Amino acid sequence: MKCCDEHVELAIDIYVDENELAPEIIKIDQNAELPTTCEYCENPAVYIVGN
Repeated sequence: MKCCDEHVELAIDIYVDENELAPEIIKIDQNAELPTTCEYCENPAVYIVGN
């Protein structure tokens, strides 16, 4: 799941509920070619939560 700073805790909670595992949290390189938006709002994504 791609998420912004505001929704990272929500993404972690949802991942744990669905998979019963702790997720890997990766910070997105802000210099990437393609901008990515949060899956919960229209803000730029900062993290990828998942394995």
